[in-house]
Amino acid sequence: MSAAAASSTISVAAANPLKTLSLSSRSPLPSAISLPSRSLNTPRRRLILVSCTAGDGSSKPTILVAEKLGEAGVKLLEGFANVDCSYNMTPEELNTKISLCDALIVRSGTKVGREVFESSRGRLKVVGRAGVGIDNVDLSAATEFGCLVVNAPTANTIAAAEHGIALLASMARNVAQADASVKDGEWKRNKYVGVSLVGKTLAVMGFGKVGTEVARRAKGLGMRVIAHDPYAPADRAHAIGVELVSFDEALATADFISLHMPLTPATNKILNDETFAKMKKGVRIVNVARGGVIDEDALVRALDAGIVSQAALDVFTKEPPAIDSPLVQHENVTVTPHLGASTMEAQEGVAIEIAEAVVGALNGELAATAVNAPMVSAEVLTELKPYVILAEKLGRLAVQLVAGGSGVKNVKVSYTSARATDDLDTRLLRAMITKGIIEPISDVYVNLVNADFTAKQRGLRLSEERVLLDGSPENPLETITVQLGNVESKFASALSESGEVKVEGRVKDGIPHLTKVGSFEVDVTLEGSIILCRQVDQPGMIGTVGSILGESNVNVNFMSVGRIAPRKQAIMAIGVDDQPSKETLKKIGEIPAIEEFVFLKL
Repeated sequence: MSAAAASSTISVAAANPLKTLSLSSRSPLPSAISLPSRSLNTPRRRLILVSCTAGDGSSKPTILVAEKLGEAGVKLLEGFANVDCSYNMTPEELNTKISLCDALIVRSGTKVGREVFESSRGRLKVVGRAGVGIDNVDLSAATEFGCLVVNAPTANTIAAAEHGIALLASMARNVAQADASVKDGEWKRNKYVGVSLVGKTLAVMGFGKVGTEVARRAKGLGMRVIAHDPYAPADRAHAIGVELVSFDEALATADFISLHMPLTPATNKILNDETFAKMKKGVRIVNVARGGVIDEDALVRALDAGIVSQAALDVFTKEPPAIDSPLVQHENVTVTPHLGASTMEAQEGVAIEIAEAVVGALNGELAATAVNAPMVSAEVLTELKPYVILAEKLGRLAVQLVAGGSGVKNVKVSYTSARATDDLDTRLLRAMITKGIIEPISDVYVNLVNADFTAKQRGLRLSEERVLLDGSPENPLETITVQLGNVESKFASALSESGEVKVEGRVKDGIPHLTKVGSFEVDVTLEGSIILCRQVDQPGMIGTVGSILGESNVNVNFMSVGRIAPRKQAIMAIGVDDQPSKETLKKIGEIPAIEEFVFLKL
């Protein structure tokens, strides 16, 4: 079979591949933009980008503001639309009013569920969330009804960073405790002797926007700053004098730890009994990120044991926390009621940012802060669905194979297909690979609208190569290969001959399969999770590993072994329905013939 390769690098700086279309909000479904098709008999591919005029025939759309918004944001909206500020509505009142509105702006207190979109009868085109989190918006329903959801993720950055530094300094000097003591009529200067920040090591855990700004300010206070974020560009850290280190090195080295990581399955309770035990005795911890990243009971134990000297917390697993919470009441803990974004400037900034995003979306512009995907025609989704799933899962697998401390910057994606280049639109696949790489370690929602923008923001350069195969173009693709360059791998066998982390997959009978890891051929369905083991090829290995999993009640859904040659090295790929316990994984690693292994969550 002959093949010809065509390579191109995606320029994320100028990624705006589609033109917008102005649509009437009274249309039952938006019109469509046609993308290239194979023939006149092939279903046309469509991507919905909405823009609207007022549903009552007037020249201005109507925007409903359901929660308090800064005056500057309201004024910006009023220059473009009819603005209805109605606060403290009941769900029934919102459902009644929404059918008269083209856009809705909320904060965290208003639930925008399926009922809201159904009640709008197709008129609602944009939902704006004034803030970062979108837990109160039903994204799947919004997408189903053709409604774009946008948020305001950047305006709170400085406020959150400043609050982190305020907690850092006040904790080091016992400001809160000393204040309460003086107000109780005491004068205990010796009791509240603090520590200096100059010359101390601060570990910034999560080097995104807020983490970067905290690092800048800490450097100004004379602190040595290190950071852990496996996917942060090293050049951005070096530019402000920050050294990127591994997770364990950060814990072992730091005098102060400042948390700025999102709450994801990977970071949930990432600070726990095990990680506290790795810290320098007397460490001080600041958290202005998400409460769930700390196991709060474990933190109390670490405080009582003297492992953690002090903690300053703005966020909690449950907010507000219980009045009698041992953590809140601990004498070495300083607490604030989630004030990270609570400055006058930040509130105005959020108002302006969300107002600009909503106005832009109503004007038909692609919103960089969109958090749900535009609608694609049913025909195209049906054809691409298994490949979309494959693309995202390959991205997730690849990024989990990267060792901590080495940032992901270069991604190469190769597609093999019998279809002509102009008949294979890979934007959705590229977006899903980006989603798979970024979302597991971020609170950013990646989709077709914001994938290239998000990649650029994180210093991720993604290039695509298309290999044209001879044969029938019945299937859109034969294989997808994802390679991460210039990184270290926690599973050495995942490295290709040229040193990249490499995974390859294909769709078989409508089901995504992993078919190659590094240079090893495997064949395992991408369902549940995967255990990869490099082993000495010898009899009984499948039975030994299977028995350990069976004894732990972990169901194996697929198993495949790829080897170099008989009795040489082999890779065993095991698909499991459940996540094995640490003890189970430890038993697998202790099998003498297993040289390395890794558990990967899909």
